[in-house]
Amino acid sequence: MNRKDFITNTSLLTAGLLLSKELSAFELAYPNVRVPMNKRRFSSPAVEKAILKFQKKVTDKELGWLFNNCLPNTLDTTVTYTSGNGKPDTYVITGDIDAMWLRDSSAQVWPYLSFMKEDKKLQDLIAGVINRQTTYVLKDPYANAFYHTGEQKSEWESDHTHMQPGVHERKWEIDSLCYTMRLAYNYWKITGDVTPYDDEWKKAVQQILATFKEQQRKTGLGPYTFQRVTGKPTDSLPMAGYGFPVKPVGLICSMFRPSDDATIFPFLVPSNLFAVVSLRQIAELLTTVHKDTTLAAEFTALALEVETAIQKYAIVEHPVHGKIYAFEVDGFGNVNLMDDANVPSLLALPYLNAVKNTDPIYQNTRKFALSEHNPYFYKGVESEGIGGPHVEQQDMIWPLSIIARGLTSDDDAEIKQCIAWLKKSHAGTGFMHESYKKDHPETFTRSWFAWTNTIFGEFLWEVFQTKPHLLS
Repeated sequence: MNRKDFITNTSLLTAGLLLSKELSAFELAYPNVRVPMNKRRFSSPAVEKAILKFQKKVTDKELGWLFNNCLPNTLDTTVTYTSGNGKPDTYVITGDIDAMWLRDSSAQVWPYLSFMKEDKKLQDLIAGVINRQTTYVLKDPYANAFYHTGEQKSEWESDHTHMQPGVHERKWEIDSLCYTMRLAYNYWKITGDVTPYDDEWKKAVQQILATFKEQQRKTGLGPYTFQRVTGKPTDSLPMAGYGFPVKPVGLICSMFRPSDDATIFPFLVPSNLFAVVSLRQIAELLTTVHKDTTLAAEFTALALEVETAIQKYAIVEHPVHGKIYAFEVDGFGNVNLMDDANVPSLLALPYLNAVKNTDPIYQNTRKFALSEHNPYFYKGVESEGIGGPHVEQQDMIWPLSIIARGLTSDDDAEIKQCIAWLKKSHAGTGFMHESYKKDHPETFTRSWFAWTNTIFGEFLWEVFQTKPHLLS
């Protein structure tokens, strides 16, 4: 070997050793925690392409690692997709709970809507979610979570409510039905595909309309009651399972919040605002696809009625923040001033297109929600965010609230700060969690919570597309 070859080979060997050390250091800092390829429930080439694009362009290696883990988490770990009889069918668990929530399943696949045009199989999977949700709404519009098949499991056998086989939990929450409408509408707007909107789907949205009207309680308390034998007060309803009284003013009762905690005053304002936009979306879909202007007019009329009642009963004067949206009201003049981390929240309203983030009342409400005046706003040394009573501990911040804050902000510094807080919250796991102790992210709840993982991926992808300079 001549001297030139020796130098070249030595240089290559040195470069190889350096690269090997760099790879080892990277692997130690960011180990492979994603489900192996052969064990993934579903794989989307469009989503994988987005991950590679993000990692190539973003210099922050930790963010690239988190994006790779979190964005595809719903597809990797929670979906069961079939296409028997030519009709897509998709069952989506939340993660560590083997049941399909109408809310969570809609939110979990939501970030993939933008990738459907590049991936027909992914589009079919989401159509399958809509199809399955149709069957669930027809089974019981008051239920919030269901099993894959019609089995009756024993976990909630002690619940005093009308449980049917196949229902996991029967907590009446407005947002459960709103999320199904949001997903159906936006799938149609993006793809133009009308196959999910058959006669069964139309029956399901008629059932949604009837349920909303029933829970305005204009003609009585209605058929729904719920009580549970439990030591957790927020898991059951008072007053023989009907909840605390309301004055019928046009708003819709929601006996539980998106957190699955019982409401105090049943007119839950974020969910009523969500209902307004959802009802109008379905009116548009019914008019265009089903040519049913009569039914569409009923949806539009209810949306206007609820919207008018919100303006009259749900806006209050706060001594510090001025006019804000209350979290809950009862129509008698009583209000609950707070915000919860789960979506829909007051903070997240623009994310759901329920209000504009420039609306002065929303801006006042946002300042309230992110202040000491909100009893569930927690500020630590390393991060701050909103929690709630669901985990039954104080000072537990939900990453979902930080993500919602980032998704509804136009302020670069605030968005960048939200990303920094979220980076610190994963506690070396590579994933987001339900909640974490404000100064101790290693103390967290739910190590496998697919919704938070996927919406975090959505947040990073949104920033990557619109403000990529904030990711460096």
